[in-house]
Amino acid sequence: MEPRTWVYIFLGLYIIYCFWWGLRGYFTEKTASGYAIGGRSIPFIAFLMAATAASFSGWTTVGHPGLIWRDGLAYAFASFYVLTIPITGAFFAKRNWLMGKRYGFVTPGDMFAYYYNNEAIRWLTVLSAVLYSMFYTGLQLIAAAKLFEIVAGVPYTAGLFFMAFIVWFYVVTGGLKASTWVGVIQFILLVTSIVILGWYTVTADAIGGWSSFTQAVQGFEAKYVEVPSLMKFGLGTGGWTAVMILTYMFALMGIQSSPAFILWNYGMSSPKPLAWQQVFMSTFVVGLALFFFTAFQGMGGRILMNQGLIAPQVDGDLVPMLMNYLLPGPMMAIVFLGIIAAIHSTAAPYIGTGGTIILRDVYWRYFKKQEAGHAEQIWANRIFVTVLTVLAVGVSLTAPGAIVMIGGFATSFGFIMYLMLMGVHYGFKYPSIGVVIGLLGAIVACFITYFWYQYPLSMHTAFWGLFAGLVLAYLCRGLGIKDNEETIKRQAEVREWLTSIDSPSETGQKWRNAMKFLVPLWYVFAIGPLCMLGNSAFSFAGFAPLWSWQIVWWIVGIVLMWALCFKAEMSTTSAEQIARADTDQNIVVKEI
Repeated sequence: MEPRTWVYIFLGLYIIYCFWWGLRGYFTEKTASGYAIGGRSIPFIAFLMAATAASFSGWTTVGHPGLIWRDGLAYAFASFYVLTIPITGAFFAKRNWLMGKRYGFVTPGDMFAYYYNNEAIRWLTVLSAVLYSMFYTGLQLIAAAKLFEIVAGVPYTAGLFFMAFIVWFYVVTGGLKASTWVGVIQFILLVTSIVILGWYTVTADAIGGWSSFTQAVQGFEAKYVEVPSLMKFGLGTGGWTAVMILTYMFALMGIQSSPAFILWNYGMSSPKPLAWQQVFMSTFVVGLALFFFTAFQGMGGRILMNQGLIAPQVDGDLVPMLMNYLLPGPMMAIVFLGIIAAIHSTAAPYIGTGGTIILRDVYWRYFKKQEAGHAEQIWANRIFVTVLTVLAVGVSLTAPGAIVMIGGFATSFGFIMYLMLMGVHYGFKYPSIGVVIGLLGAIVACFITYFWYQYPLSMHTAFWGLFAGLVLAYLCRGLGIKDNEETIKRQAEVREWLTSIDSPSETGQKWRNAMKFLVPLWYVFAIGPLCMLGNSAFSFAGFAPLWSWQIVWWIVGIVLMWALCFKAEMSTTSAEQIARADTDQNIVVKEI
């Protein structure tokens, strides 16, 4: 059979699976919380796999190899997001779940507005969520349309609308639980597709085996196998400098601090899967795929291009062209499906949770005065999901070539949520009005440092966004602005409860004290200023020095994540904690 025939057969089976879950949810989810947050009953295995798939998505499978092809091993440091993404989860996810259980929060706006006793924070959180959802979903659809165009011969616009329709249908019908269960198979397909295409690339006859591959990589120009410099002065200059790598990783840390992931944390039946998702599924499994097999695709793609065998024009072209050149029919179908699944695994929860946030924080709270019933909330949610899908399609139609950098811009709106999360979960002190001004300033700074004065000092938008937010928030504190008595009492009650339920054991505290030094030290060497040592530090098994450096610090990172999540007890929970979360309730949010 023709390869395209295999592609359409596998795509048809995938669509049936997605639609089945959507229709199942349509006929079974009858409550607002059931549709919006899975009735707080998303099980262990579903969250474990779906959350991992949602964290890595289409820019991992399409954009990531493409940027390694375009910019070389300096960009391959982005593979460290297999650690920086779950590090954010380790900081906040368990406490998000505990707060959701105790206070009944449905959206992050509920939590932030309650803790800071200020509704303006809710509106700004909604704005951040909408911006994140439309840009991040848009980049997923760009990758899908590009893939469909090159592999299946479908025009870009037609493929874009078709892929958007599939994800829209099962989200709008089935809600969060449907998209989560679809995410289980999507994770399997995601990892499988990366490994298959990487393997076929590195073993391609035109490359000539491992020795020829490694010799070719080490013979590339320096700009493809070295970090160029520590920092460059100016705007949008310097490429992947050491500080650009570090601050770009900050942007990707925003994935699990995004409004969507906070809402997803509320939907878990238990926080038990968190540590396993962060250490094993993300850091180890996806790390193995990225540090080896996506790098094989990117560097192998450059070898094949130098031989005149493929001719990609932008980063999004590489993976589809490798598929067309290297893969037999069934393998092409599996890889195609894996990439589509990766794209949908992220697009689905972001448009779904974005719709829920608009529904609960705007329509239900202000337009309906908290009086709308279950059926009305579900249908209004579906309308908002549709609106977000349309906005995402608009992004895809206006920026078809900028997959990865649009993603970094989008995730910056998740990273600026650190401003509130550090206050809610760890007691960082700035007044309520300071948080409002800080969050507004962070959003403005993100736009300025991406669209007008891009990447000052070769530092990413995410850094400038949070930096502006913290400066403004602390400036308000420095000017002597204080919260009212009700806000102070409310925050003190939250602090007291979180301390009582989530204080570590004596051994766990010792590990936490060590992590305060070891985690920053790892950042400095692995993805910070000292990563430049990797340009000529050491080499093994034929890997170029910078690639060898990345692999070693990834292995160190696995141990670091294990210590942080398990030994320091950042992501583990005891039976007593879970029991208390069920009984120590102080519900402050209505469902209907």
